[in-house]
Amino acid sequence: MAHDGQPMMNAQSILIADLREVTGAALPAVEQVLDMAVARLRETVTIDGRVSASAIEAHQTAAHGVAWLATYVEALRQMQNWATRLGDEGKFGEMEALILQIGFGEYLWQIYGGIPMSQGEMLRLQDMGLTQEDMRVLMVPEVMRLTQDANTQAARTRLVELIQEQDANTTFGAAGLDDEMEMVREQFRRFAVEKVEPFAHEWHLKDELIPMEVIEELGEMGVFGLTIPEEYGGFGLSKTAMAVVSEELSRGYIGVGSLATRSEIAAELILCGGTEAQKQKWLPGIASAEILPTAVFTEPNTGSDLGSLRTRAVRDGDDWSVTGNKTWITHAARTHVMTLLARTDPETTDYKGLSMFLAEKTPGTDDAPFPTPGMTGGEIEVLGYRGMKEYELAFDGFHVKGENLLGGETGQGFKQLMQTFESARIQTAARAVGVAQSALDVSLRYARDRKQFGKSLIEFPRVSGKIAMMAVEVMIARQLTYFSAREKDEDRRCDLEAGMAKLLGARVAWAAADNGLQIHGGNGFALEYSISRILCDARILNIFEGAAEIQAQVIARRLLG
Repeated sequence: MAHDGQPMMNAQSILIADLREVTGAALPAVEQVLDMAVARLRETVTIDGRVSASAIEAHQTAAHGVAWLATYVEALRQMQNWATRLGDEGKFGEMEALILQIGFGEYLWQIYGGIPMSQGEMLRLQDMGLTQEDMRVLMVPEVMRLTQDANTQAARTRLVELIQEQDANTTFGAAGLDDEMEMVREQFRRFAVEKVEPFAHEWHLKDELIPMEVIEELGEMGVFGLTIPEEYGGFGLSKTAMAVVSEELSRGYIGVGSLATRSEIAAELILCGGTEAQKQKWLPGIASAEILPTAVFTEPNTGSDLGSLRTRAVRDGDDWSVTGNKTWITHAARTHVMTLLARTDPETTDYKGLSMFLAEKTPGTDDAPFPTPGMTGGEIEVLGYRGMKEYELAFDGFHVKGENLLGGETGQGFKQLMQTFESARIQTAARAVGVAQSALDVSLRYARDRKQFGKSLIEFPRVSGKIAMMAVEVMIARQLTYFSAREKDEDRRCDLEAGMAKLLGARVAWAAADNGLQIHGGNGFALEYSISRILCDARILNIFEGAAEIQAQVIARRLLG
């Protein structure tokens, strides 16, 4: 490596000369395209001088396309920032340069030719109202050079050669973390390698709950109180730390990486909307894992439409009585408290009449999963995302103490929940990055070890190309996720950035798992191979914490102001 962090070059190099300058110069063109697309969309969906929700829905493909385009543009910005930081630190080596080069080359081509919103939905610039003349802004030398020369078979092959030289526990390219965060990453990577990966597939195949010993050890390591302030028994660390920990634990097994999700949601709800007495009562126990919470929001007939919830809470003296049905409740049986969203104003039919409760319950056993009076439940069998189990719950006169109304005020539940979505989506994006990295890990191992036609699978260009693109897209999703976490740490509004990170991360995880299974061939379809589990686990990421379609809708509305 050269002294300034620029990779060494030679006459045969497959790296583009002055790469960071070229990628930086390409950004204004795609930013201009995004500006035009947002302006065209705004013209299309503006009625009587105001952006119309019904018009956005009528032009949903264009709106979601703009959301995906904005996500790509932000992803490229953050890759450029990542490369600049690494260069300044003297850490921008050949592998990082190839990742940057291939990533820009591929995403620029997709912006011009079609962004895959899913396997069967290709979004093109003309779908957003742009003309061929508009697209000419992309015909600048830097964009043309990157689309022509950046993502080549030679570049992908060389990247995989470098990946094979690295330790299997790395992120395949500098993650761009500071020394403290890198130490956090290494600590939890070691834990995942020793305590999670050897057992994860058996937990999945047997559909077993993650052992309490694992939860207790994670509690001792501070996972459940990572971002809770020290005054309430937590570690007071950043959302970036939360993202790094979630990523590495999910790399071991998404079930373990998701254990702290409900604790994060509950802590955020209490910190943002709780009374001081509620903070003092609940946060220390959540931080230590002595109190395990679960999130009880979704109902059978509402899905993402939380404003239509029908579960009701009525006054019972100073307390409350809850009646209704909930579904897709993760880790419900052995938890101690539910963050429970219910309707306290029966005259309302939208989000305004909803309130949040910290509803206490008794942890269950295998024989009696829901022993608390007034509630019953049954397990929902699922393809993946096991280890905590999913449940349907029914409440019939379930008792909640009056002091456990969050914030002591009714009608604030939906607002309180919205305050948690930034953190929840950052964490989900991090989990997606971990799952994608896991797919890359097992696929790389298999491709090196499996021999066909007298050589390792990894020697075939189509196989090495898949692995190269996994590595590139994992890094892109990682940088977008870390960026959203840093924005949160700076106390800046980041629902847009968090939504973009979750949207892209979920697609990257599914693509990596799908390509990983393809590399395994018929063996990938066998339950004994861990890639089959990773595929099932990856699929949920496009659905929970905001389905991809809902997420794109939210992003589009934010872009339109």
